[in-house]
Amino acid sequence: MIHQGGCHGGAIAFSVEGDLENLVECNCSLCSERGYLLWFVPRAQLRLSTPEENLATYTFNTGRIQHHFCPKCGCAPLGSGTDRTGAAMAAVTVRCLENLDWSALPVRHVDGRSL
Repeated sequence: MIHQGGCHGGAIAFSVEGDLENLVECNCSLCSERGYLLWFVPRAQLRLSTPEENLATYTFNTGRIQHHFCPKCGCAPLGSGTDRTGAAMAAVTVRCLENLDWSALPVRHVDGRSL
């Protein structure tokens, strides 16, 4: 299935292909403050529809994930990085996907504060 997503103001838009599974809610300082509900997929499954220059980026801690956000509206619809094997991954903010009842999806809770 292909899902459409983006930021509130429309400066960042993307599509992502796959089945919504293995959603993660992390309690680290950034994820909990921003209310992230993340779906990690291979980077090749995500296609930006807007220029990459529209993305601002924030990293913290180990810097393994580049958290992308819109400098105009402030939404953070996606991130990028690598998994433990070094494969390119995308971290999609599920709450930024269109026409989706994310409240009905199973979620795995991760203790990121302890990592």
